[in-house]
Amino acid sequence: MANIASIDQHKKGRAVNSVDEALECLQTQVSADMARVNETILARMHSPVALIPQLAGHLIASGGKRLRPMLTLAGAQLVDYKGDRHTKLAACVEFIHTATLLHDDVVDESDLRRGKDSANVLWGNKPSVLVGDFLFSRAFELMIEDGSLKVLKLLSHASSVIAEGEVLQLSISNDLDTPEESYLQVIEAKTAALFEAATQIAAVVAERPENEELALASFGRHFGIAFQLVDDALDYSARQATLGKTVGDDFREGKITLPVILAFRRGDETERAFWRRTIEEMDQKEGDLSHAIHLMETHEALSDTIERARHYGAIARDALALFKPNNTRKTLNDIVRFCVERAY
Repeated sequence: MANIASIDQHKKGRAVNSVDEALECLQTQVSADMARVNETILARMHSPVALIPQLAGHLIASGGKRLRPMLTLAGAQLVDYKGDRHTKLAACVEFIHTATLLHDDVVDESDLRRGKDSANVLWGNKPSVLVGDFLFSRAFELMIEDGSLKVLKLLSHASSVIAEGEVLQLSISNDLDTPEESYLQVIEAKTAALFEAATQIAAVVAERPENEELALASFGRHFGIAFQLVDDALDYSARQATLGKTVGDDFREGKITLPVILAFRRGDETERAFWRRTIEEMDQKEGDLSHAIHLMETHEALSDTIERARHYGAIARDALALFKPNNTRKTLNDIVRFCVERAY
């Protein structure tokens, strides 16, 4: 059994239950719009091919927070949008996200998703990939129905960037010489691109000035980076088990994430030989995960990853300063803190 790293020493001043309250507050504020989003999701998941709604529904109903569509809805509230286009576009965002999860689990050969058997385990790789393609197609149908070329451009661009990020991640897989800049490129593409588009389209449909549109885009992009940095630290943390994932998945898959990059760079030759054996050569033995976590703690790789997340989270919060103070802005600020405090 691995000695799981604790990041508790970096907690500063906020009770754990306030993290949950921030998410609950956002869910409450957008609940009426989210009900319409869920109606759209259910309606557009329908297909006469029974396996499609069955497989897609398994993932969509498996307890995800719906964070990305909620950001679209909250962004619309922030800019005081009075129409109804944002709810279908929020459903579009969720379809894109769900499609990428189905594809990711196949590529990563994941067995669990949110604490439950992943779709590829239950139905196989081929159905998972094809249903992911179906959800992408549904997302593009919703974009076309919205009728805005700018919305179509933003969301289609985000979709292509996500795919590029997946390929880039494959290209650096198991490569310990990967620079931190390349790692950041991966998470900016895989995670931040959809966060950015999800928030920016709220300003687009509301026809807000360019400075507000760019501010929401900046909020989403930097929030997404912070979110992924924390995710990568959590893979080596005891908190991971409470979030529905097994500890050390990234290690077992040989993924190059910031905690690995920092521990490798800061280690001596013996330690680097360990990383090359376990990550590059994928020659892993019992006790290796515990030793990897020990090296990360020794070289402060986990805590420094969280500090970087704090940095990007601060940029995200600063972007919100352009908007008038209200409950939505406060809740979005709290959600960024929720992102970082997931590590505790």
